Amino acid sequence: MPINVAFPGTRAPTMDRPLLGLTVLLVEDSRFACEAMRLLCLRSGARIRRADSLHNARRHLRVYRPDAVIADLGLPDGSGIELIIELAQANPRIDILLATSGDPDGEGPALEAGADGFIAKPIARLGEFQEALLAHVPAERQPDGPRLLPQEEIAPDRVALRDDLSLAAQLLRSGWPAEREIAYVAQFLGGVAQSAGDTALFEAAEAVMTARGQGGAGPAVDRLAALVEGRLAEPAPL
Repeated sequence: MPINVAFPGTRAPTMDRPLLGLTVLLVEDSRFACEAMRLLCLRSGARIRRADSLHNARRHLRVYRPDAVIADLGLPDGSGIELIIELAQANPRIDILLATSGDPDGEGPALEAGADGFIAKPIARLGEFQEALLAHVPAERQPDGPRLLPQEEIAPDRVALRDDLSLAAQLLRSGWPAEREIAYVAQFLGGVAQSAGDTALFEAAEAVMTARGQGGAGPAVDRLAALVEGRLAEPAPL
């Protein structure tokens, strides 16, 4: 069994599991997106931990140094850009620092903040995920020789999707949400909808963001809340 010289005592990367020996901290508030990333890491050989906020990510990083950090740009207590700036300027620096978002416009600001790369959501193909990380892994920590990119698509547990919808419903039920909470819930549900392929939910979330810019989000928020409640009323997945 080959040994990874960069990580003594661990197996070296293989063609089937090219991220063996890599540890990833995922900073992501969506349970559904996190489940997708967990499966992608599992299939690739990487170990993964999760933080669901900036606060929890910083707690992790005080006691645990991963090889890679993948930070979502929209988090409940701020922007992932804040964390990227901190980690890009830290000494020693995290080896691989990636941003992720369902909004492609987030790529430019993330790279300017110091991210090494950007992963657009949703990412379901195993090969695309592996290439996004391997592009920033030193040659000595990659499997030897050419390899075929796996075309496998992962399918996250739909129970995790209901967890996300339940969280959003709880926030929307708590009286009239503050302006910041409205923006967060709309952004959160837009990303969840993209990952789940739910066009109606995505459009309802986008409508809230548009209405906020025009100064009257109330009806759009009500429509979004009703749609979320409708999704939760559907039979739970087996």
